Amino acid sequence: MTPELHTFLPLLKPTLWGGNRIAAYKQLADAPERVGESWELSGIAGSESIVADGPDQGLTLTQLLRRHQAALVGEANWSRWADEFPLLVKFIDAEADLSVQVHPDDALAAERGLGRGKTEMWYVVDHRPGAALLDGFRTRITPDDYERRVANKTITNTLRRHEVKRGDVYYLPAGRVHSIGAGCFVCEIQQSSDTTYRIYDFDRRDAQGRPRTLHIAEARNAIDFTPGGSPLRPVLPANEACALVACPHFTTSALRLTAPHARNYARTDSFVVLIGIAGTTTIATHGGATLTLREGQTVLVSACCTGLTLTPHGEATLLETFC
Repeated sequence: MTPELHTFLPLLKPTLWGGNRIAAYKQLADAPERVGESWELSGIAGSESIVADGPDQGLTLTQLLRRHQAALVGEANWSRWADEFPLLVKFIDAEADLSVQVHPDDALAAERGLGRGKTEMWYVVDHRPGAALLDGFRTRITPDDYERRVANKTITNTLRRHEVKRGDVYYLPAGRVHSIGAGCFVCEIQQSSDTTYRIYDFDRRDAQGRPRTLHIAEARNAIDFTPGGSPLRPVLPANEACALVACPHFTTSALRLTAPHARNYARTDSFVVLIGIAGTTTIATHGGATLTLREGQTVLVSACCTGLTLTPHGEATLLETFC
């Protein structure tokens, strides 16, 4: 039998720009300093999620896939990806600005032997007053303009700056130049890729005092030079799924719950990931499994689960994503 619900140990990633909000948000008693990212669900080699409890405790996500196959991820995902989990889910705490960067699409990543590309989305969990991020170009520029702007350190002037609000949603297709700004705390859902081309890093140096590596030439062919988009600022209805992003790589909705709410997955040929954003929720599957999901926690629902009921303790907000 394939368990219907799976939880994993978070992978905490200290960074130059990280802060201290992730440990508090996830109620972790022991965490390193300057944690920039918590990888909640990852199949990336060297950073694989480990099952936290239950009959599969101690298995990596890849081993879990090999054990349960289509019952875990769905027939279509198993046929396409086999034991490669297609998504990566993170929390990101930017105490300082992240680098200005871009990710390749599937075609360029394959051409360069990098596996798949990296399309992603952000959901703003929280922020400091005035926090902002950069999302795409304000107007179309040329590749030569790009190189000149990087050389004279004015590339950020070409990018759209958005002051963030809690609950904002940003969709970033591969090729979109971007940067998460200081004070932003976001949940990121993305293709399973760790390929990043760093374009500009504010002349920052690493812990050894060395300038961080830039990938200006590699990024040139990865960049979409057309203007960027605008954030989605949804007003979440109570006890309904609110669609946020639907793209070829993942489909994500938000749920603001004030009462028990049933989710039917009988026709969903996929795993489902539920991410606690605010509050606490009890999950009860139709098959009898139960779990309490707090904010900052993530659960993988097996494809064999036909449905479940979400019961908030007061009010709670969750993200739901699958592919």
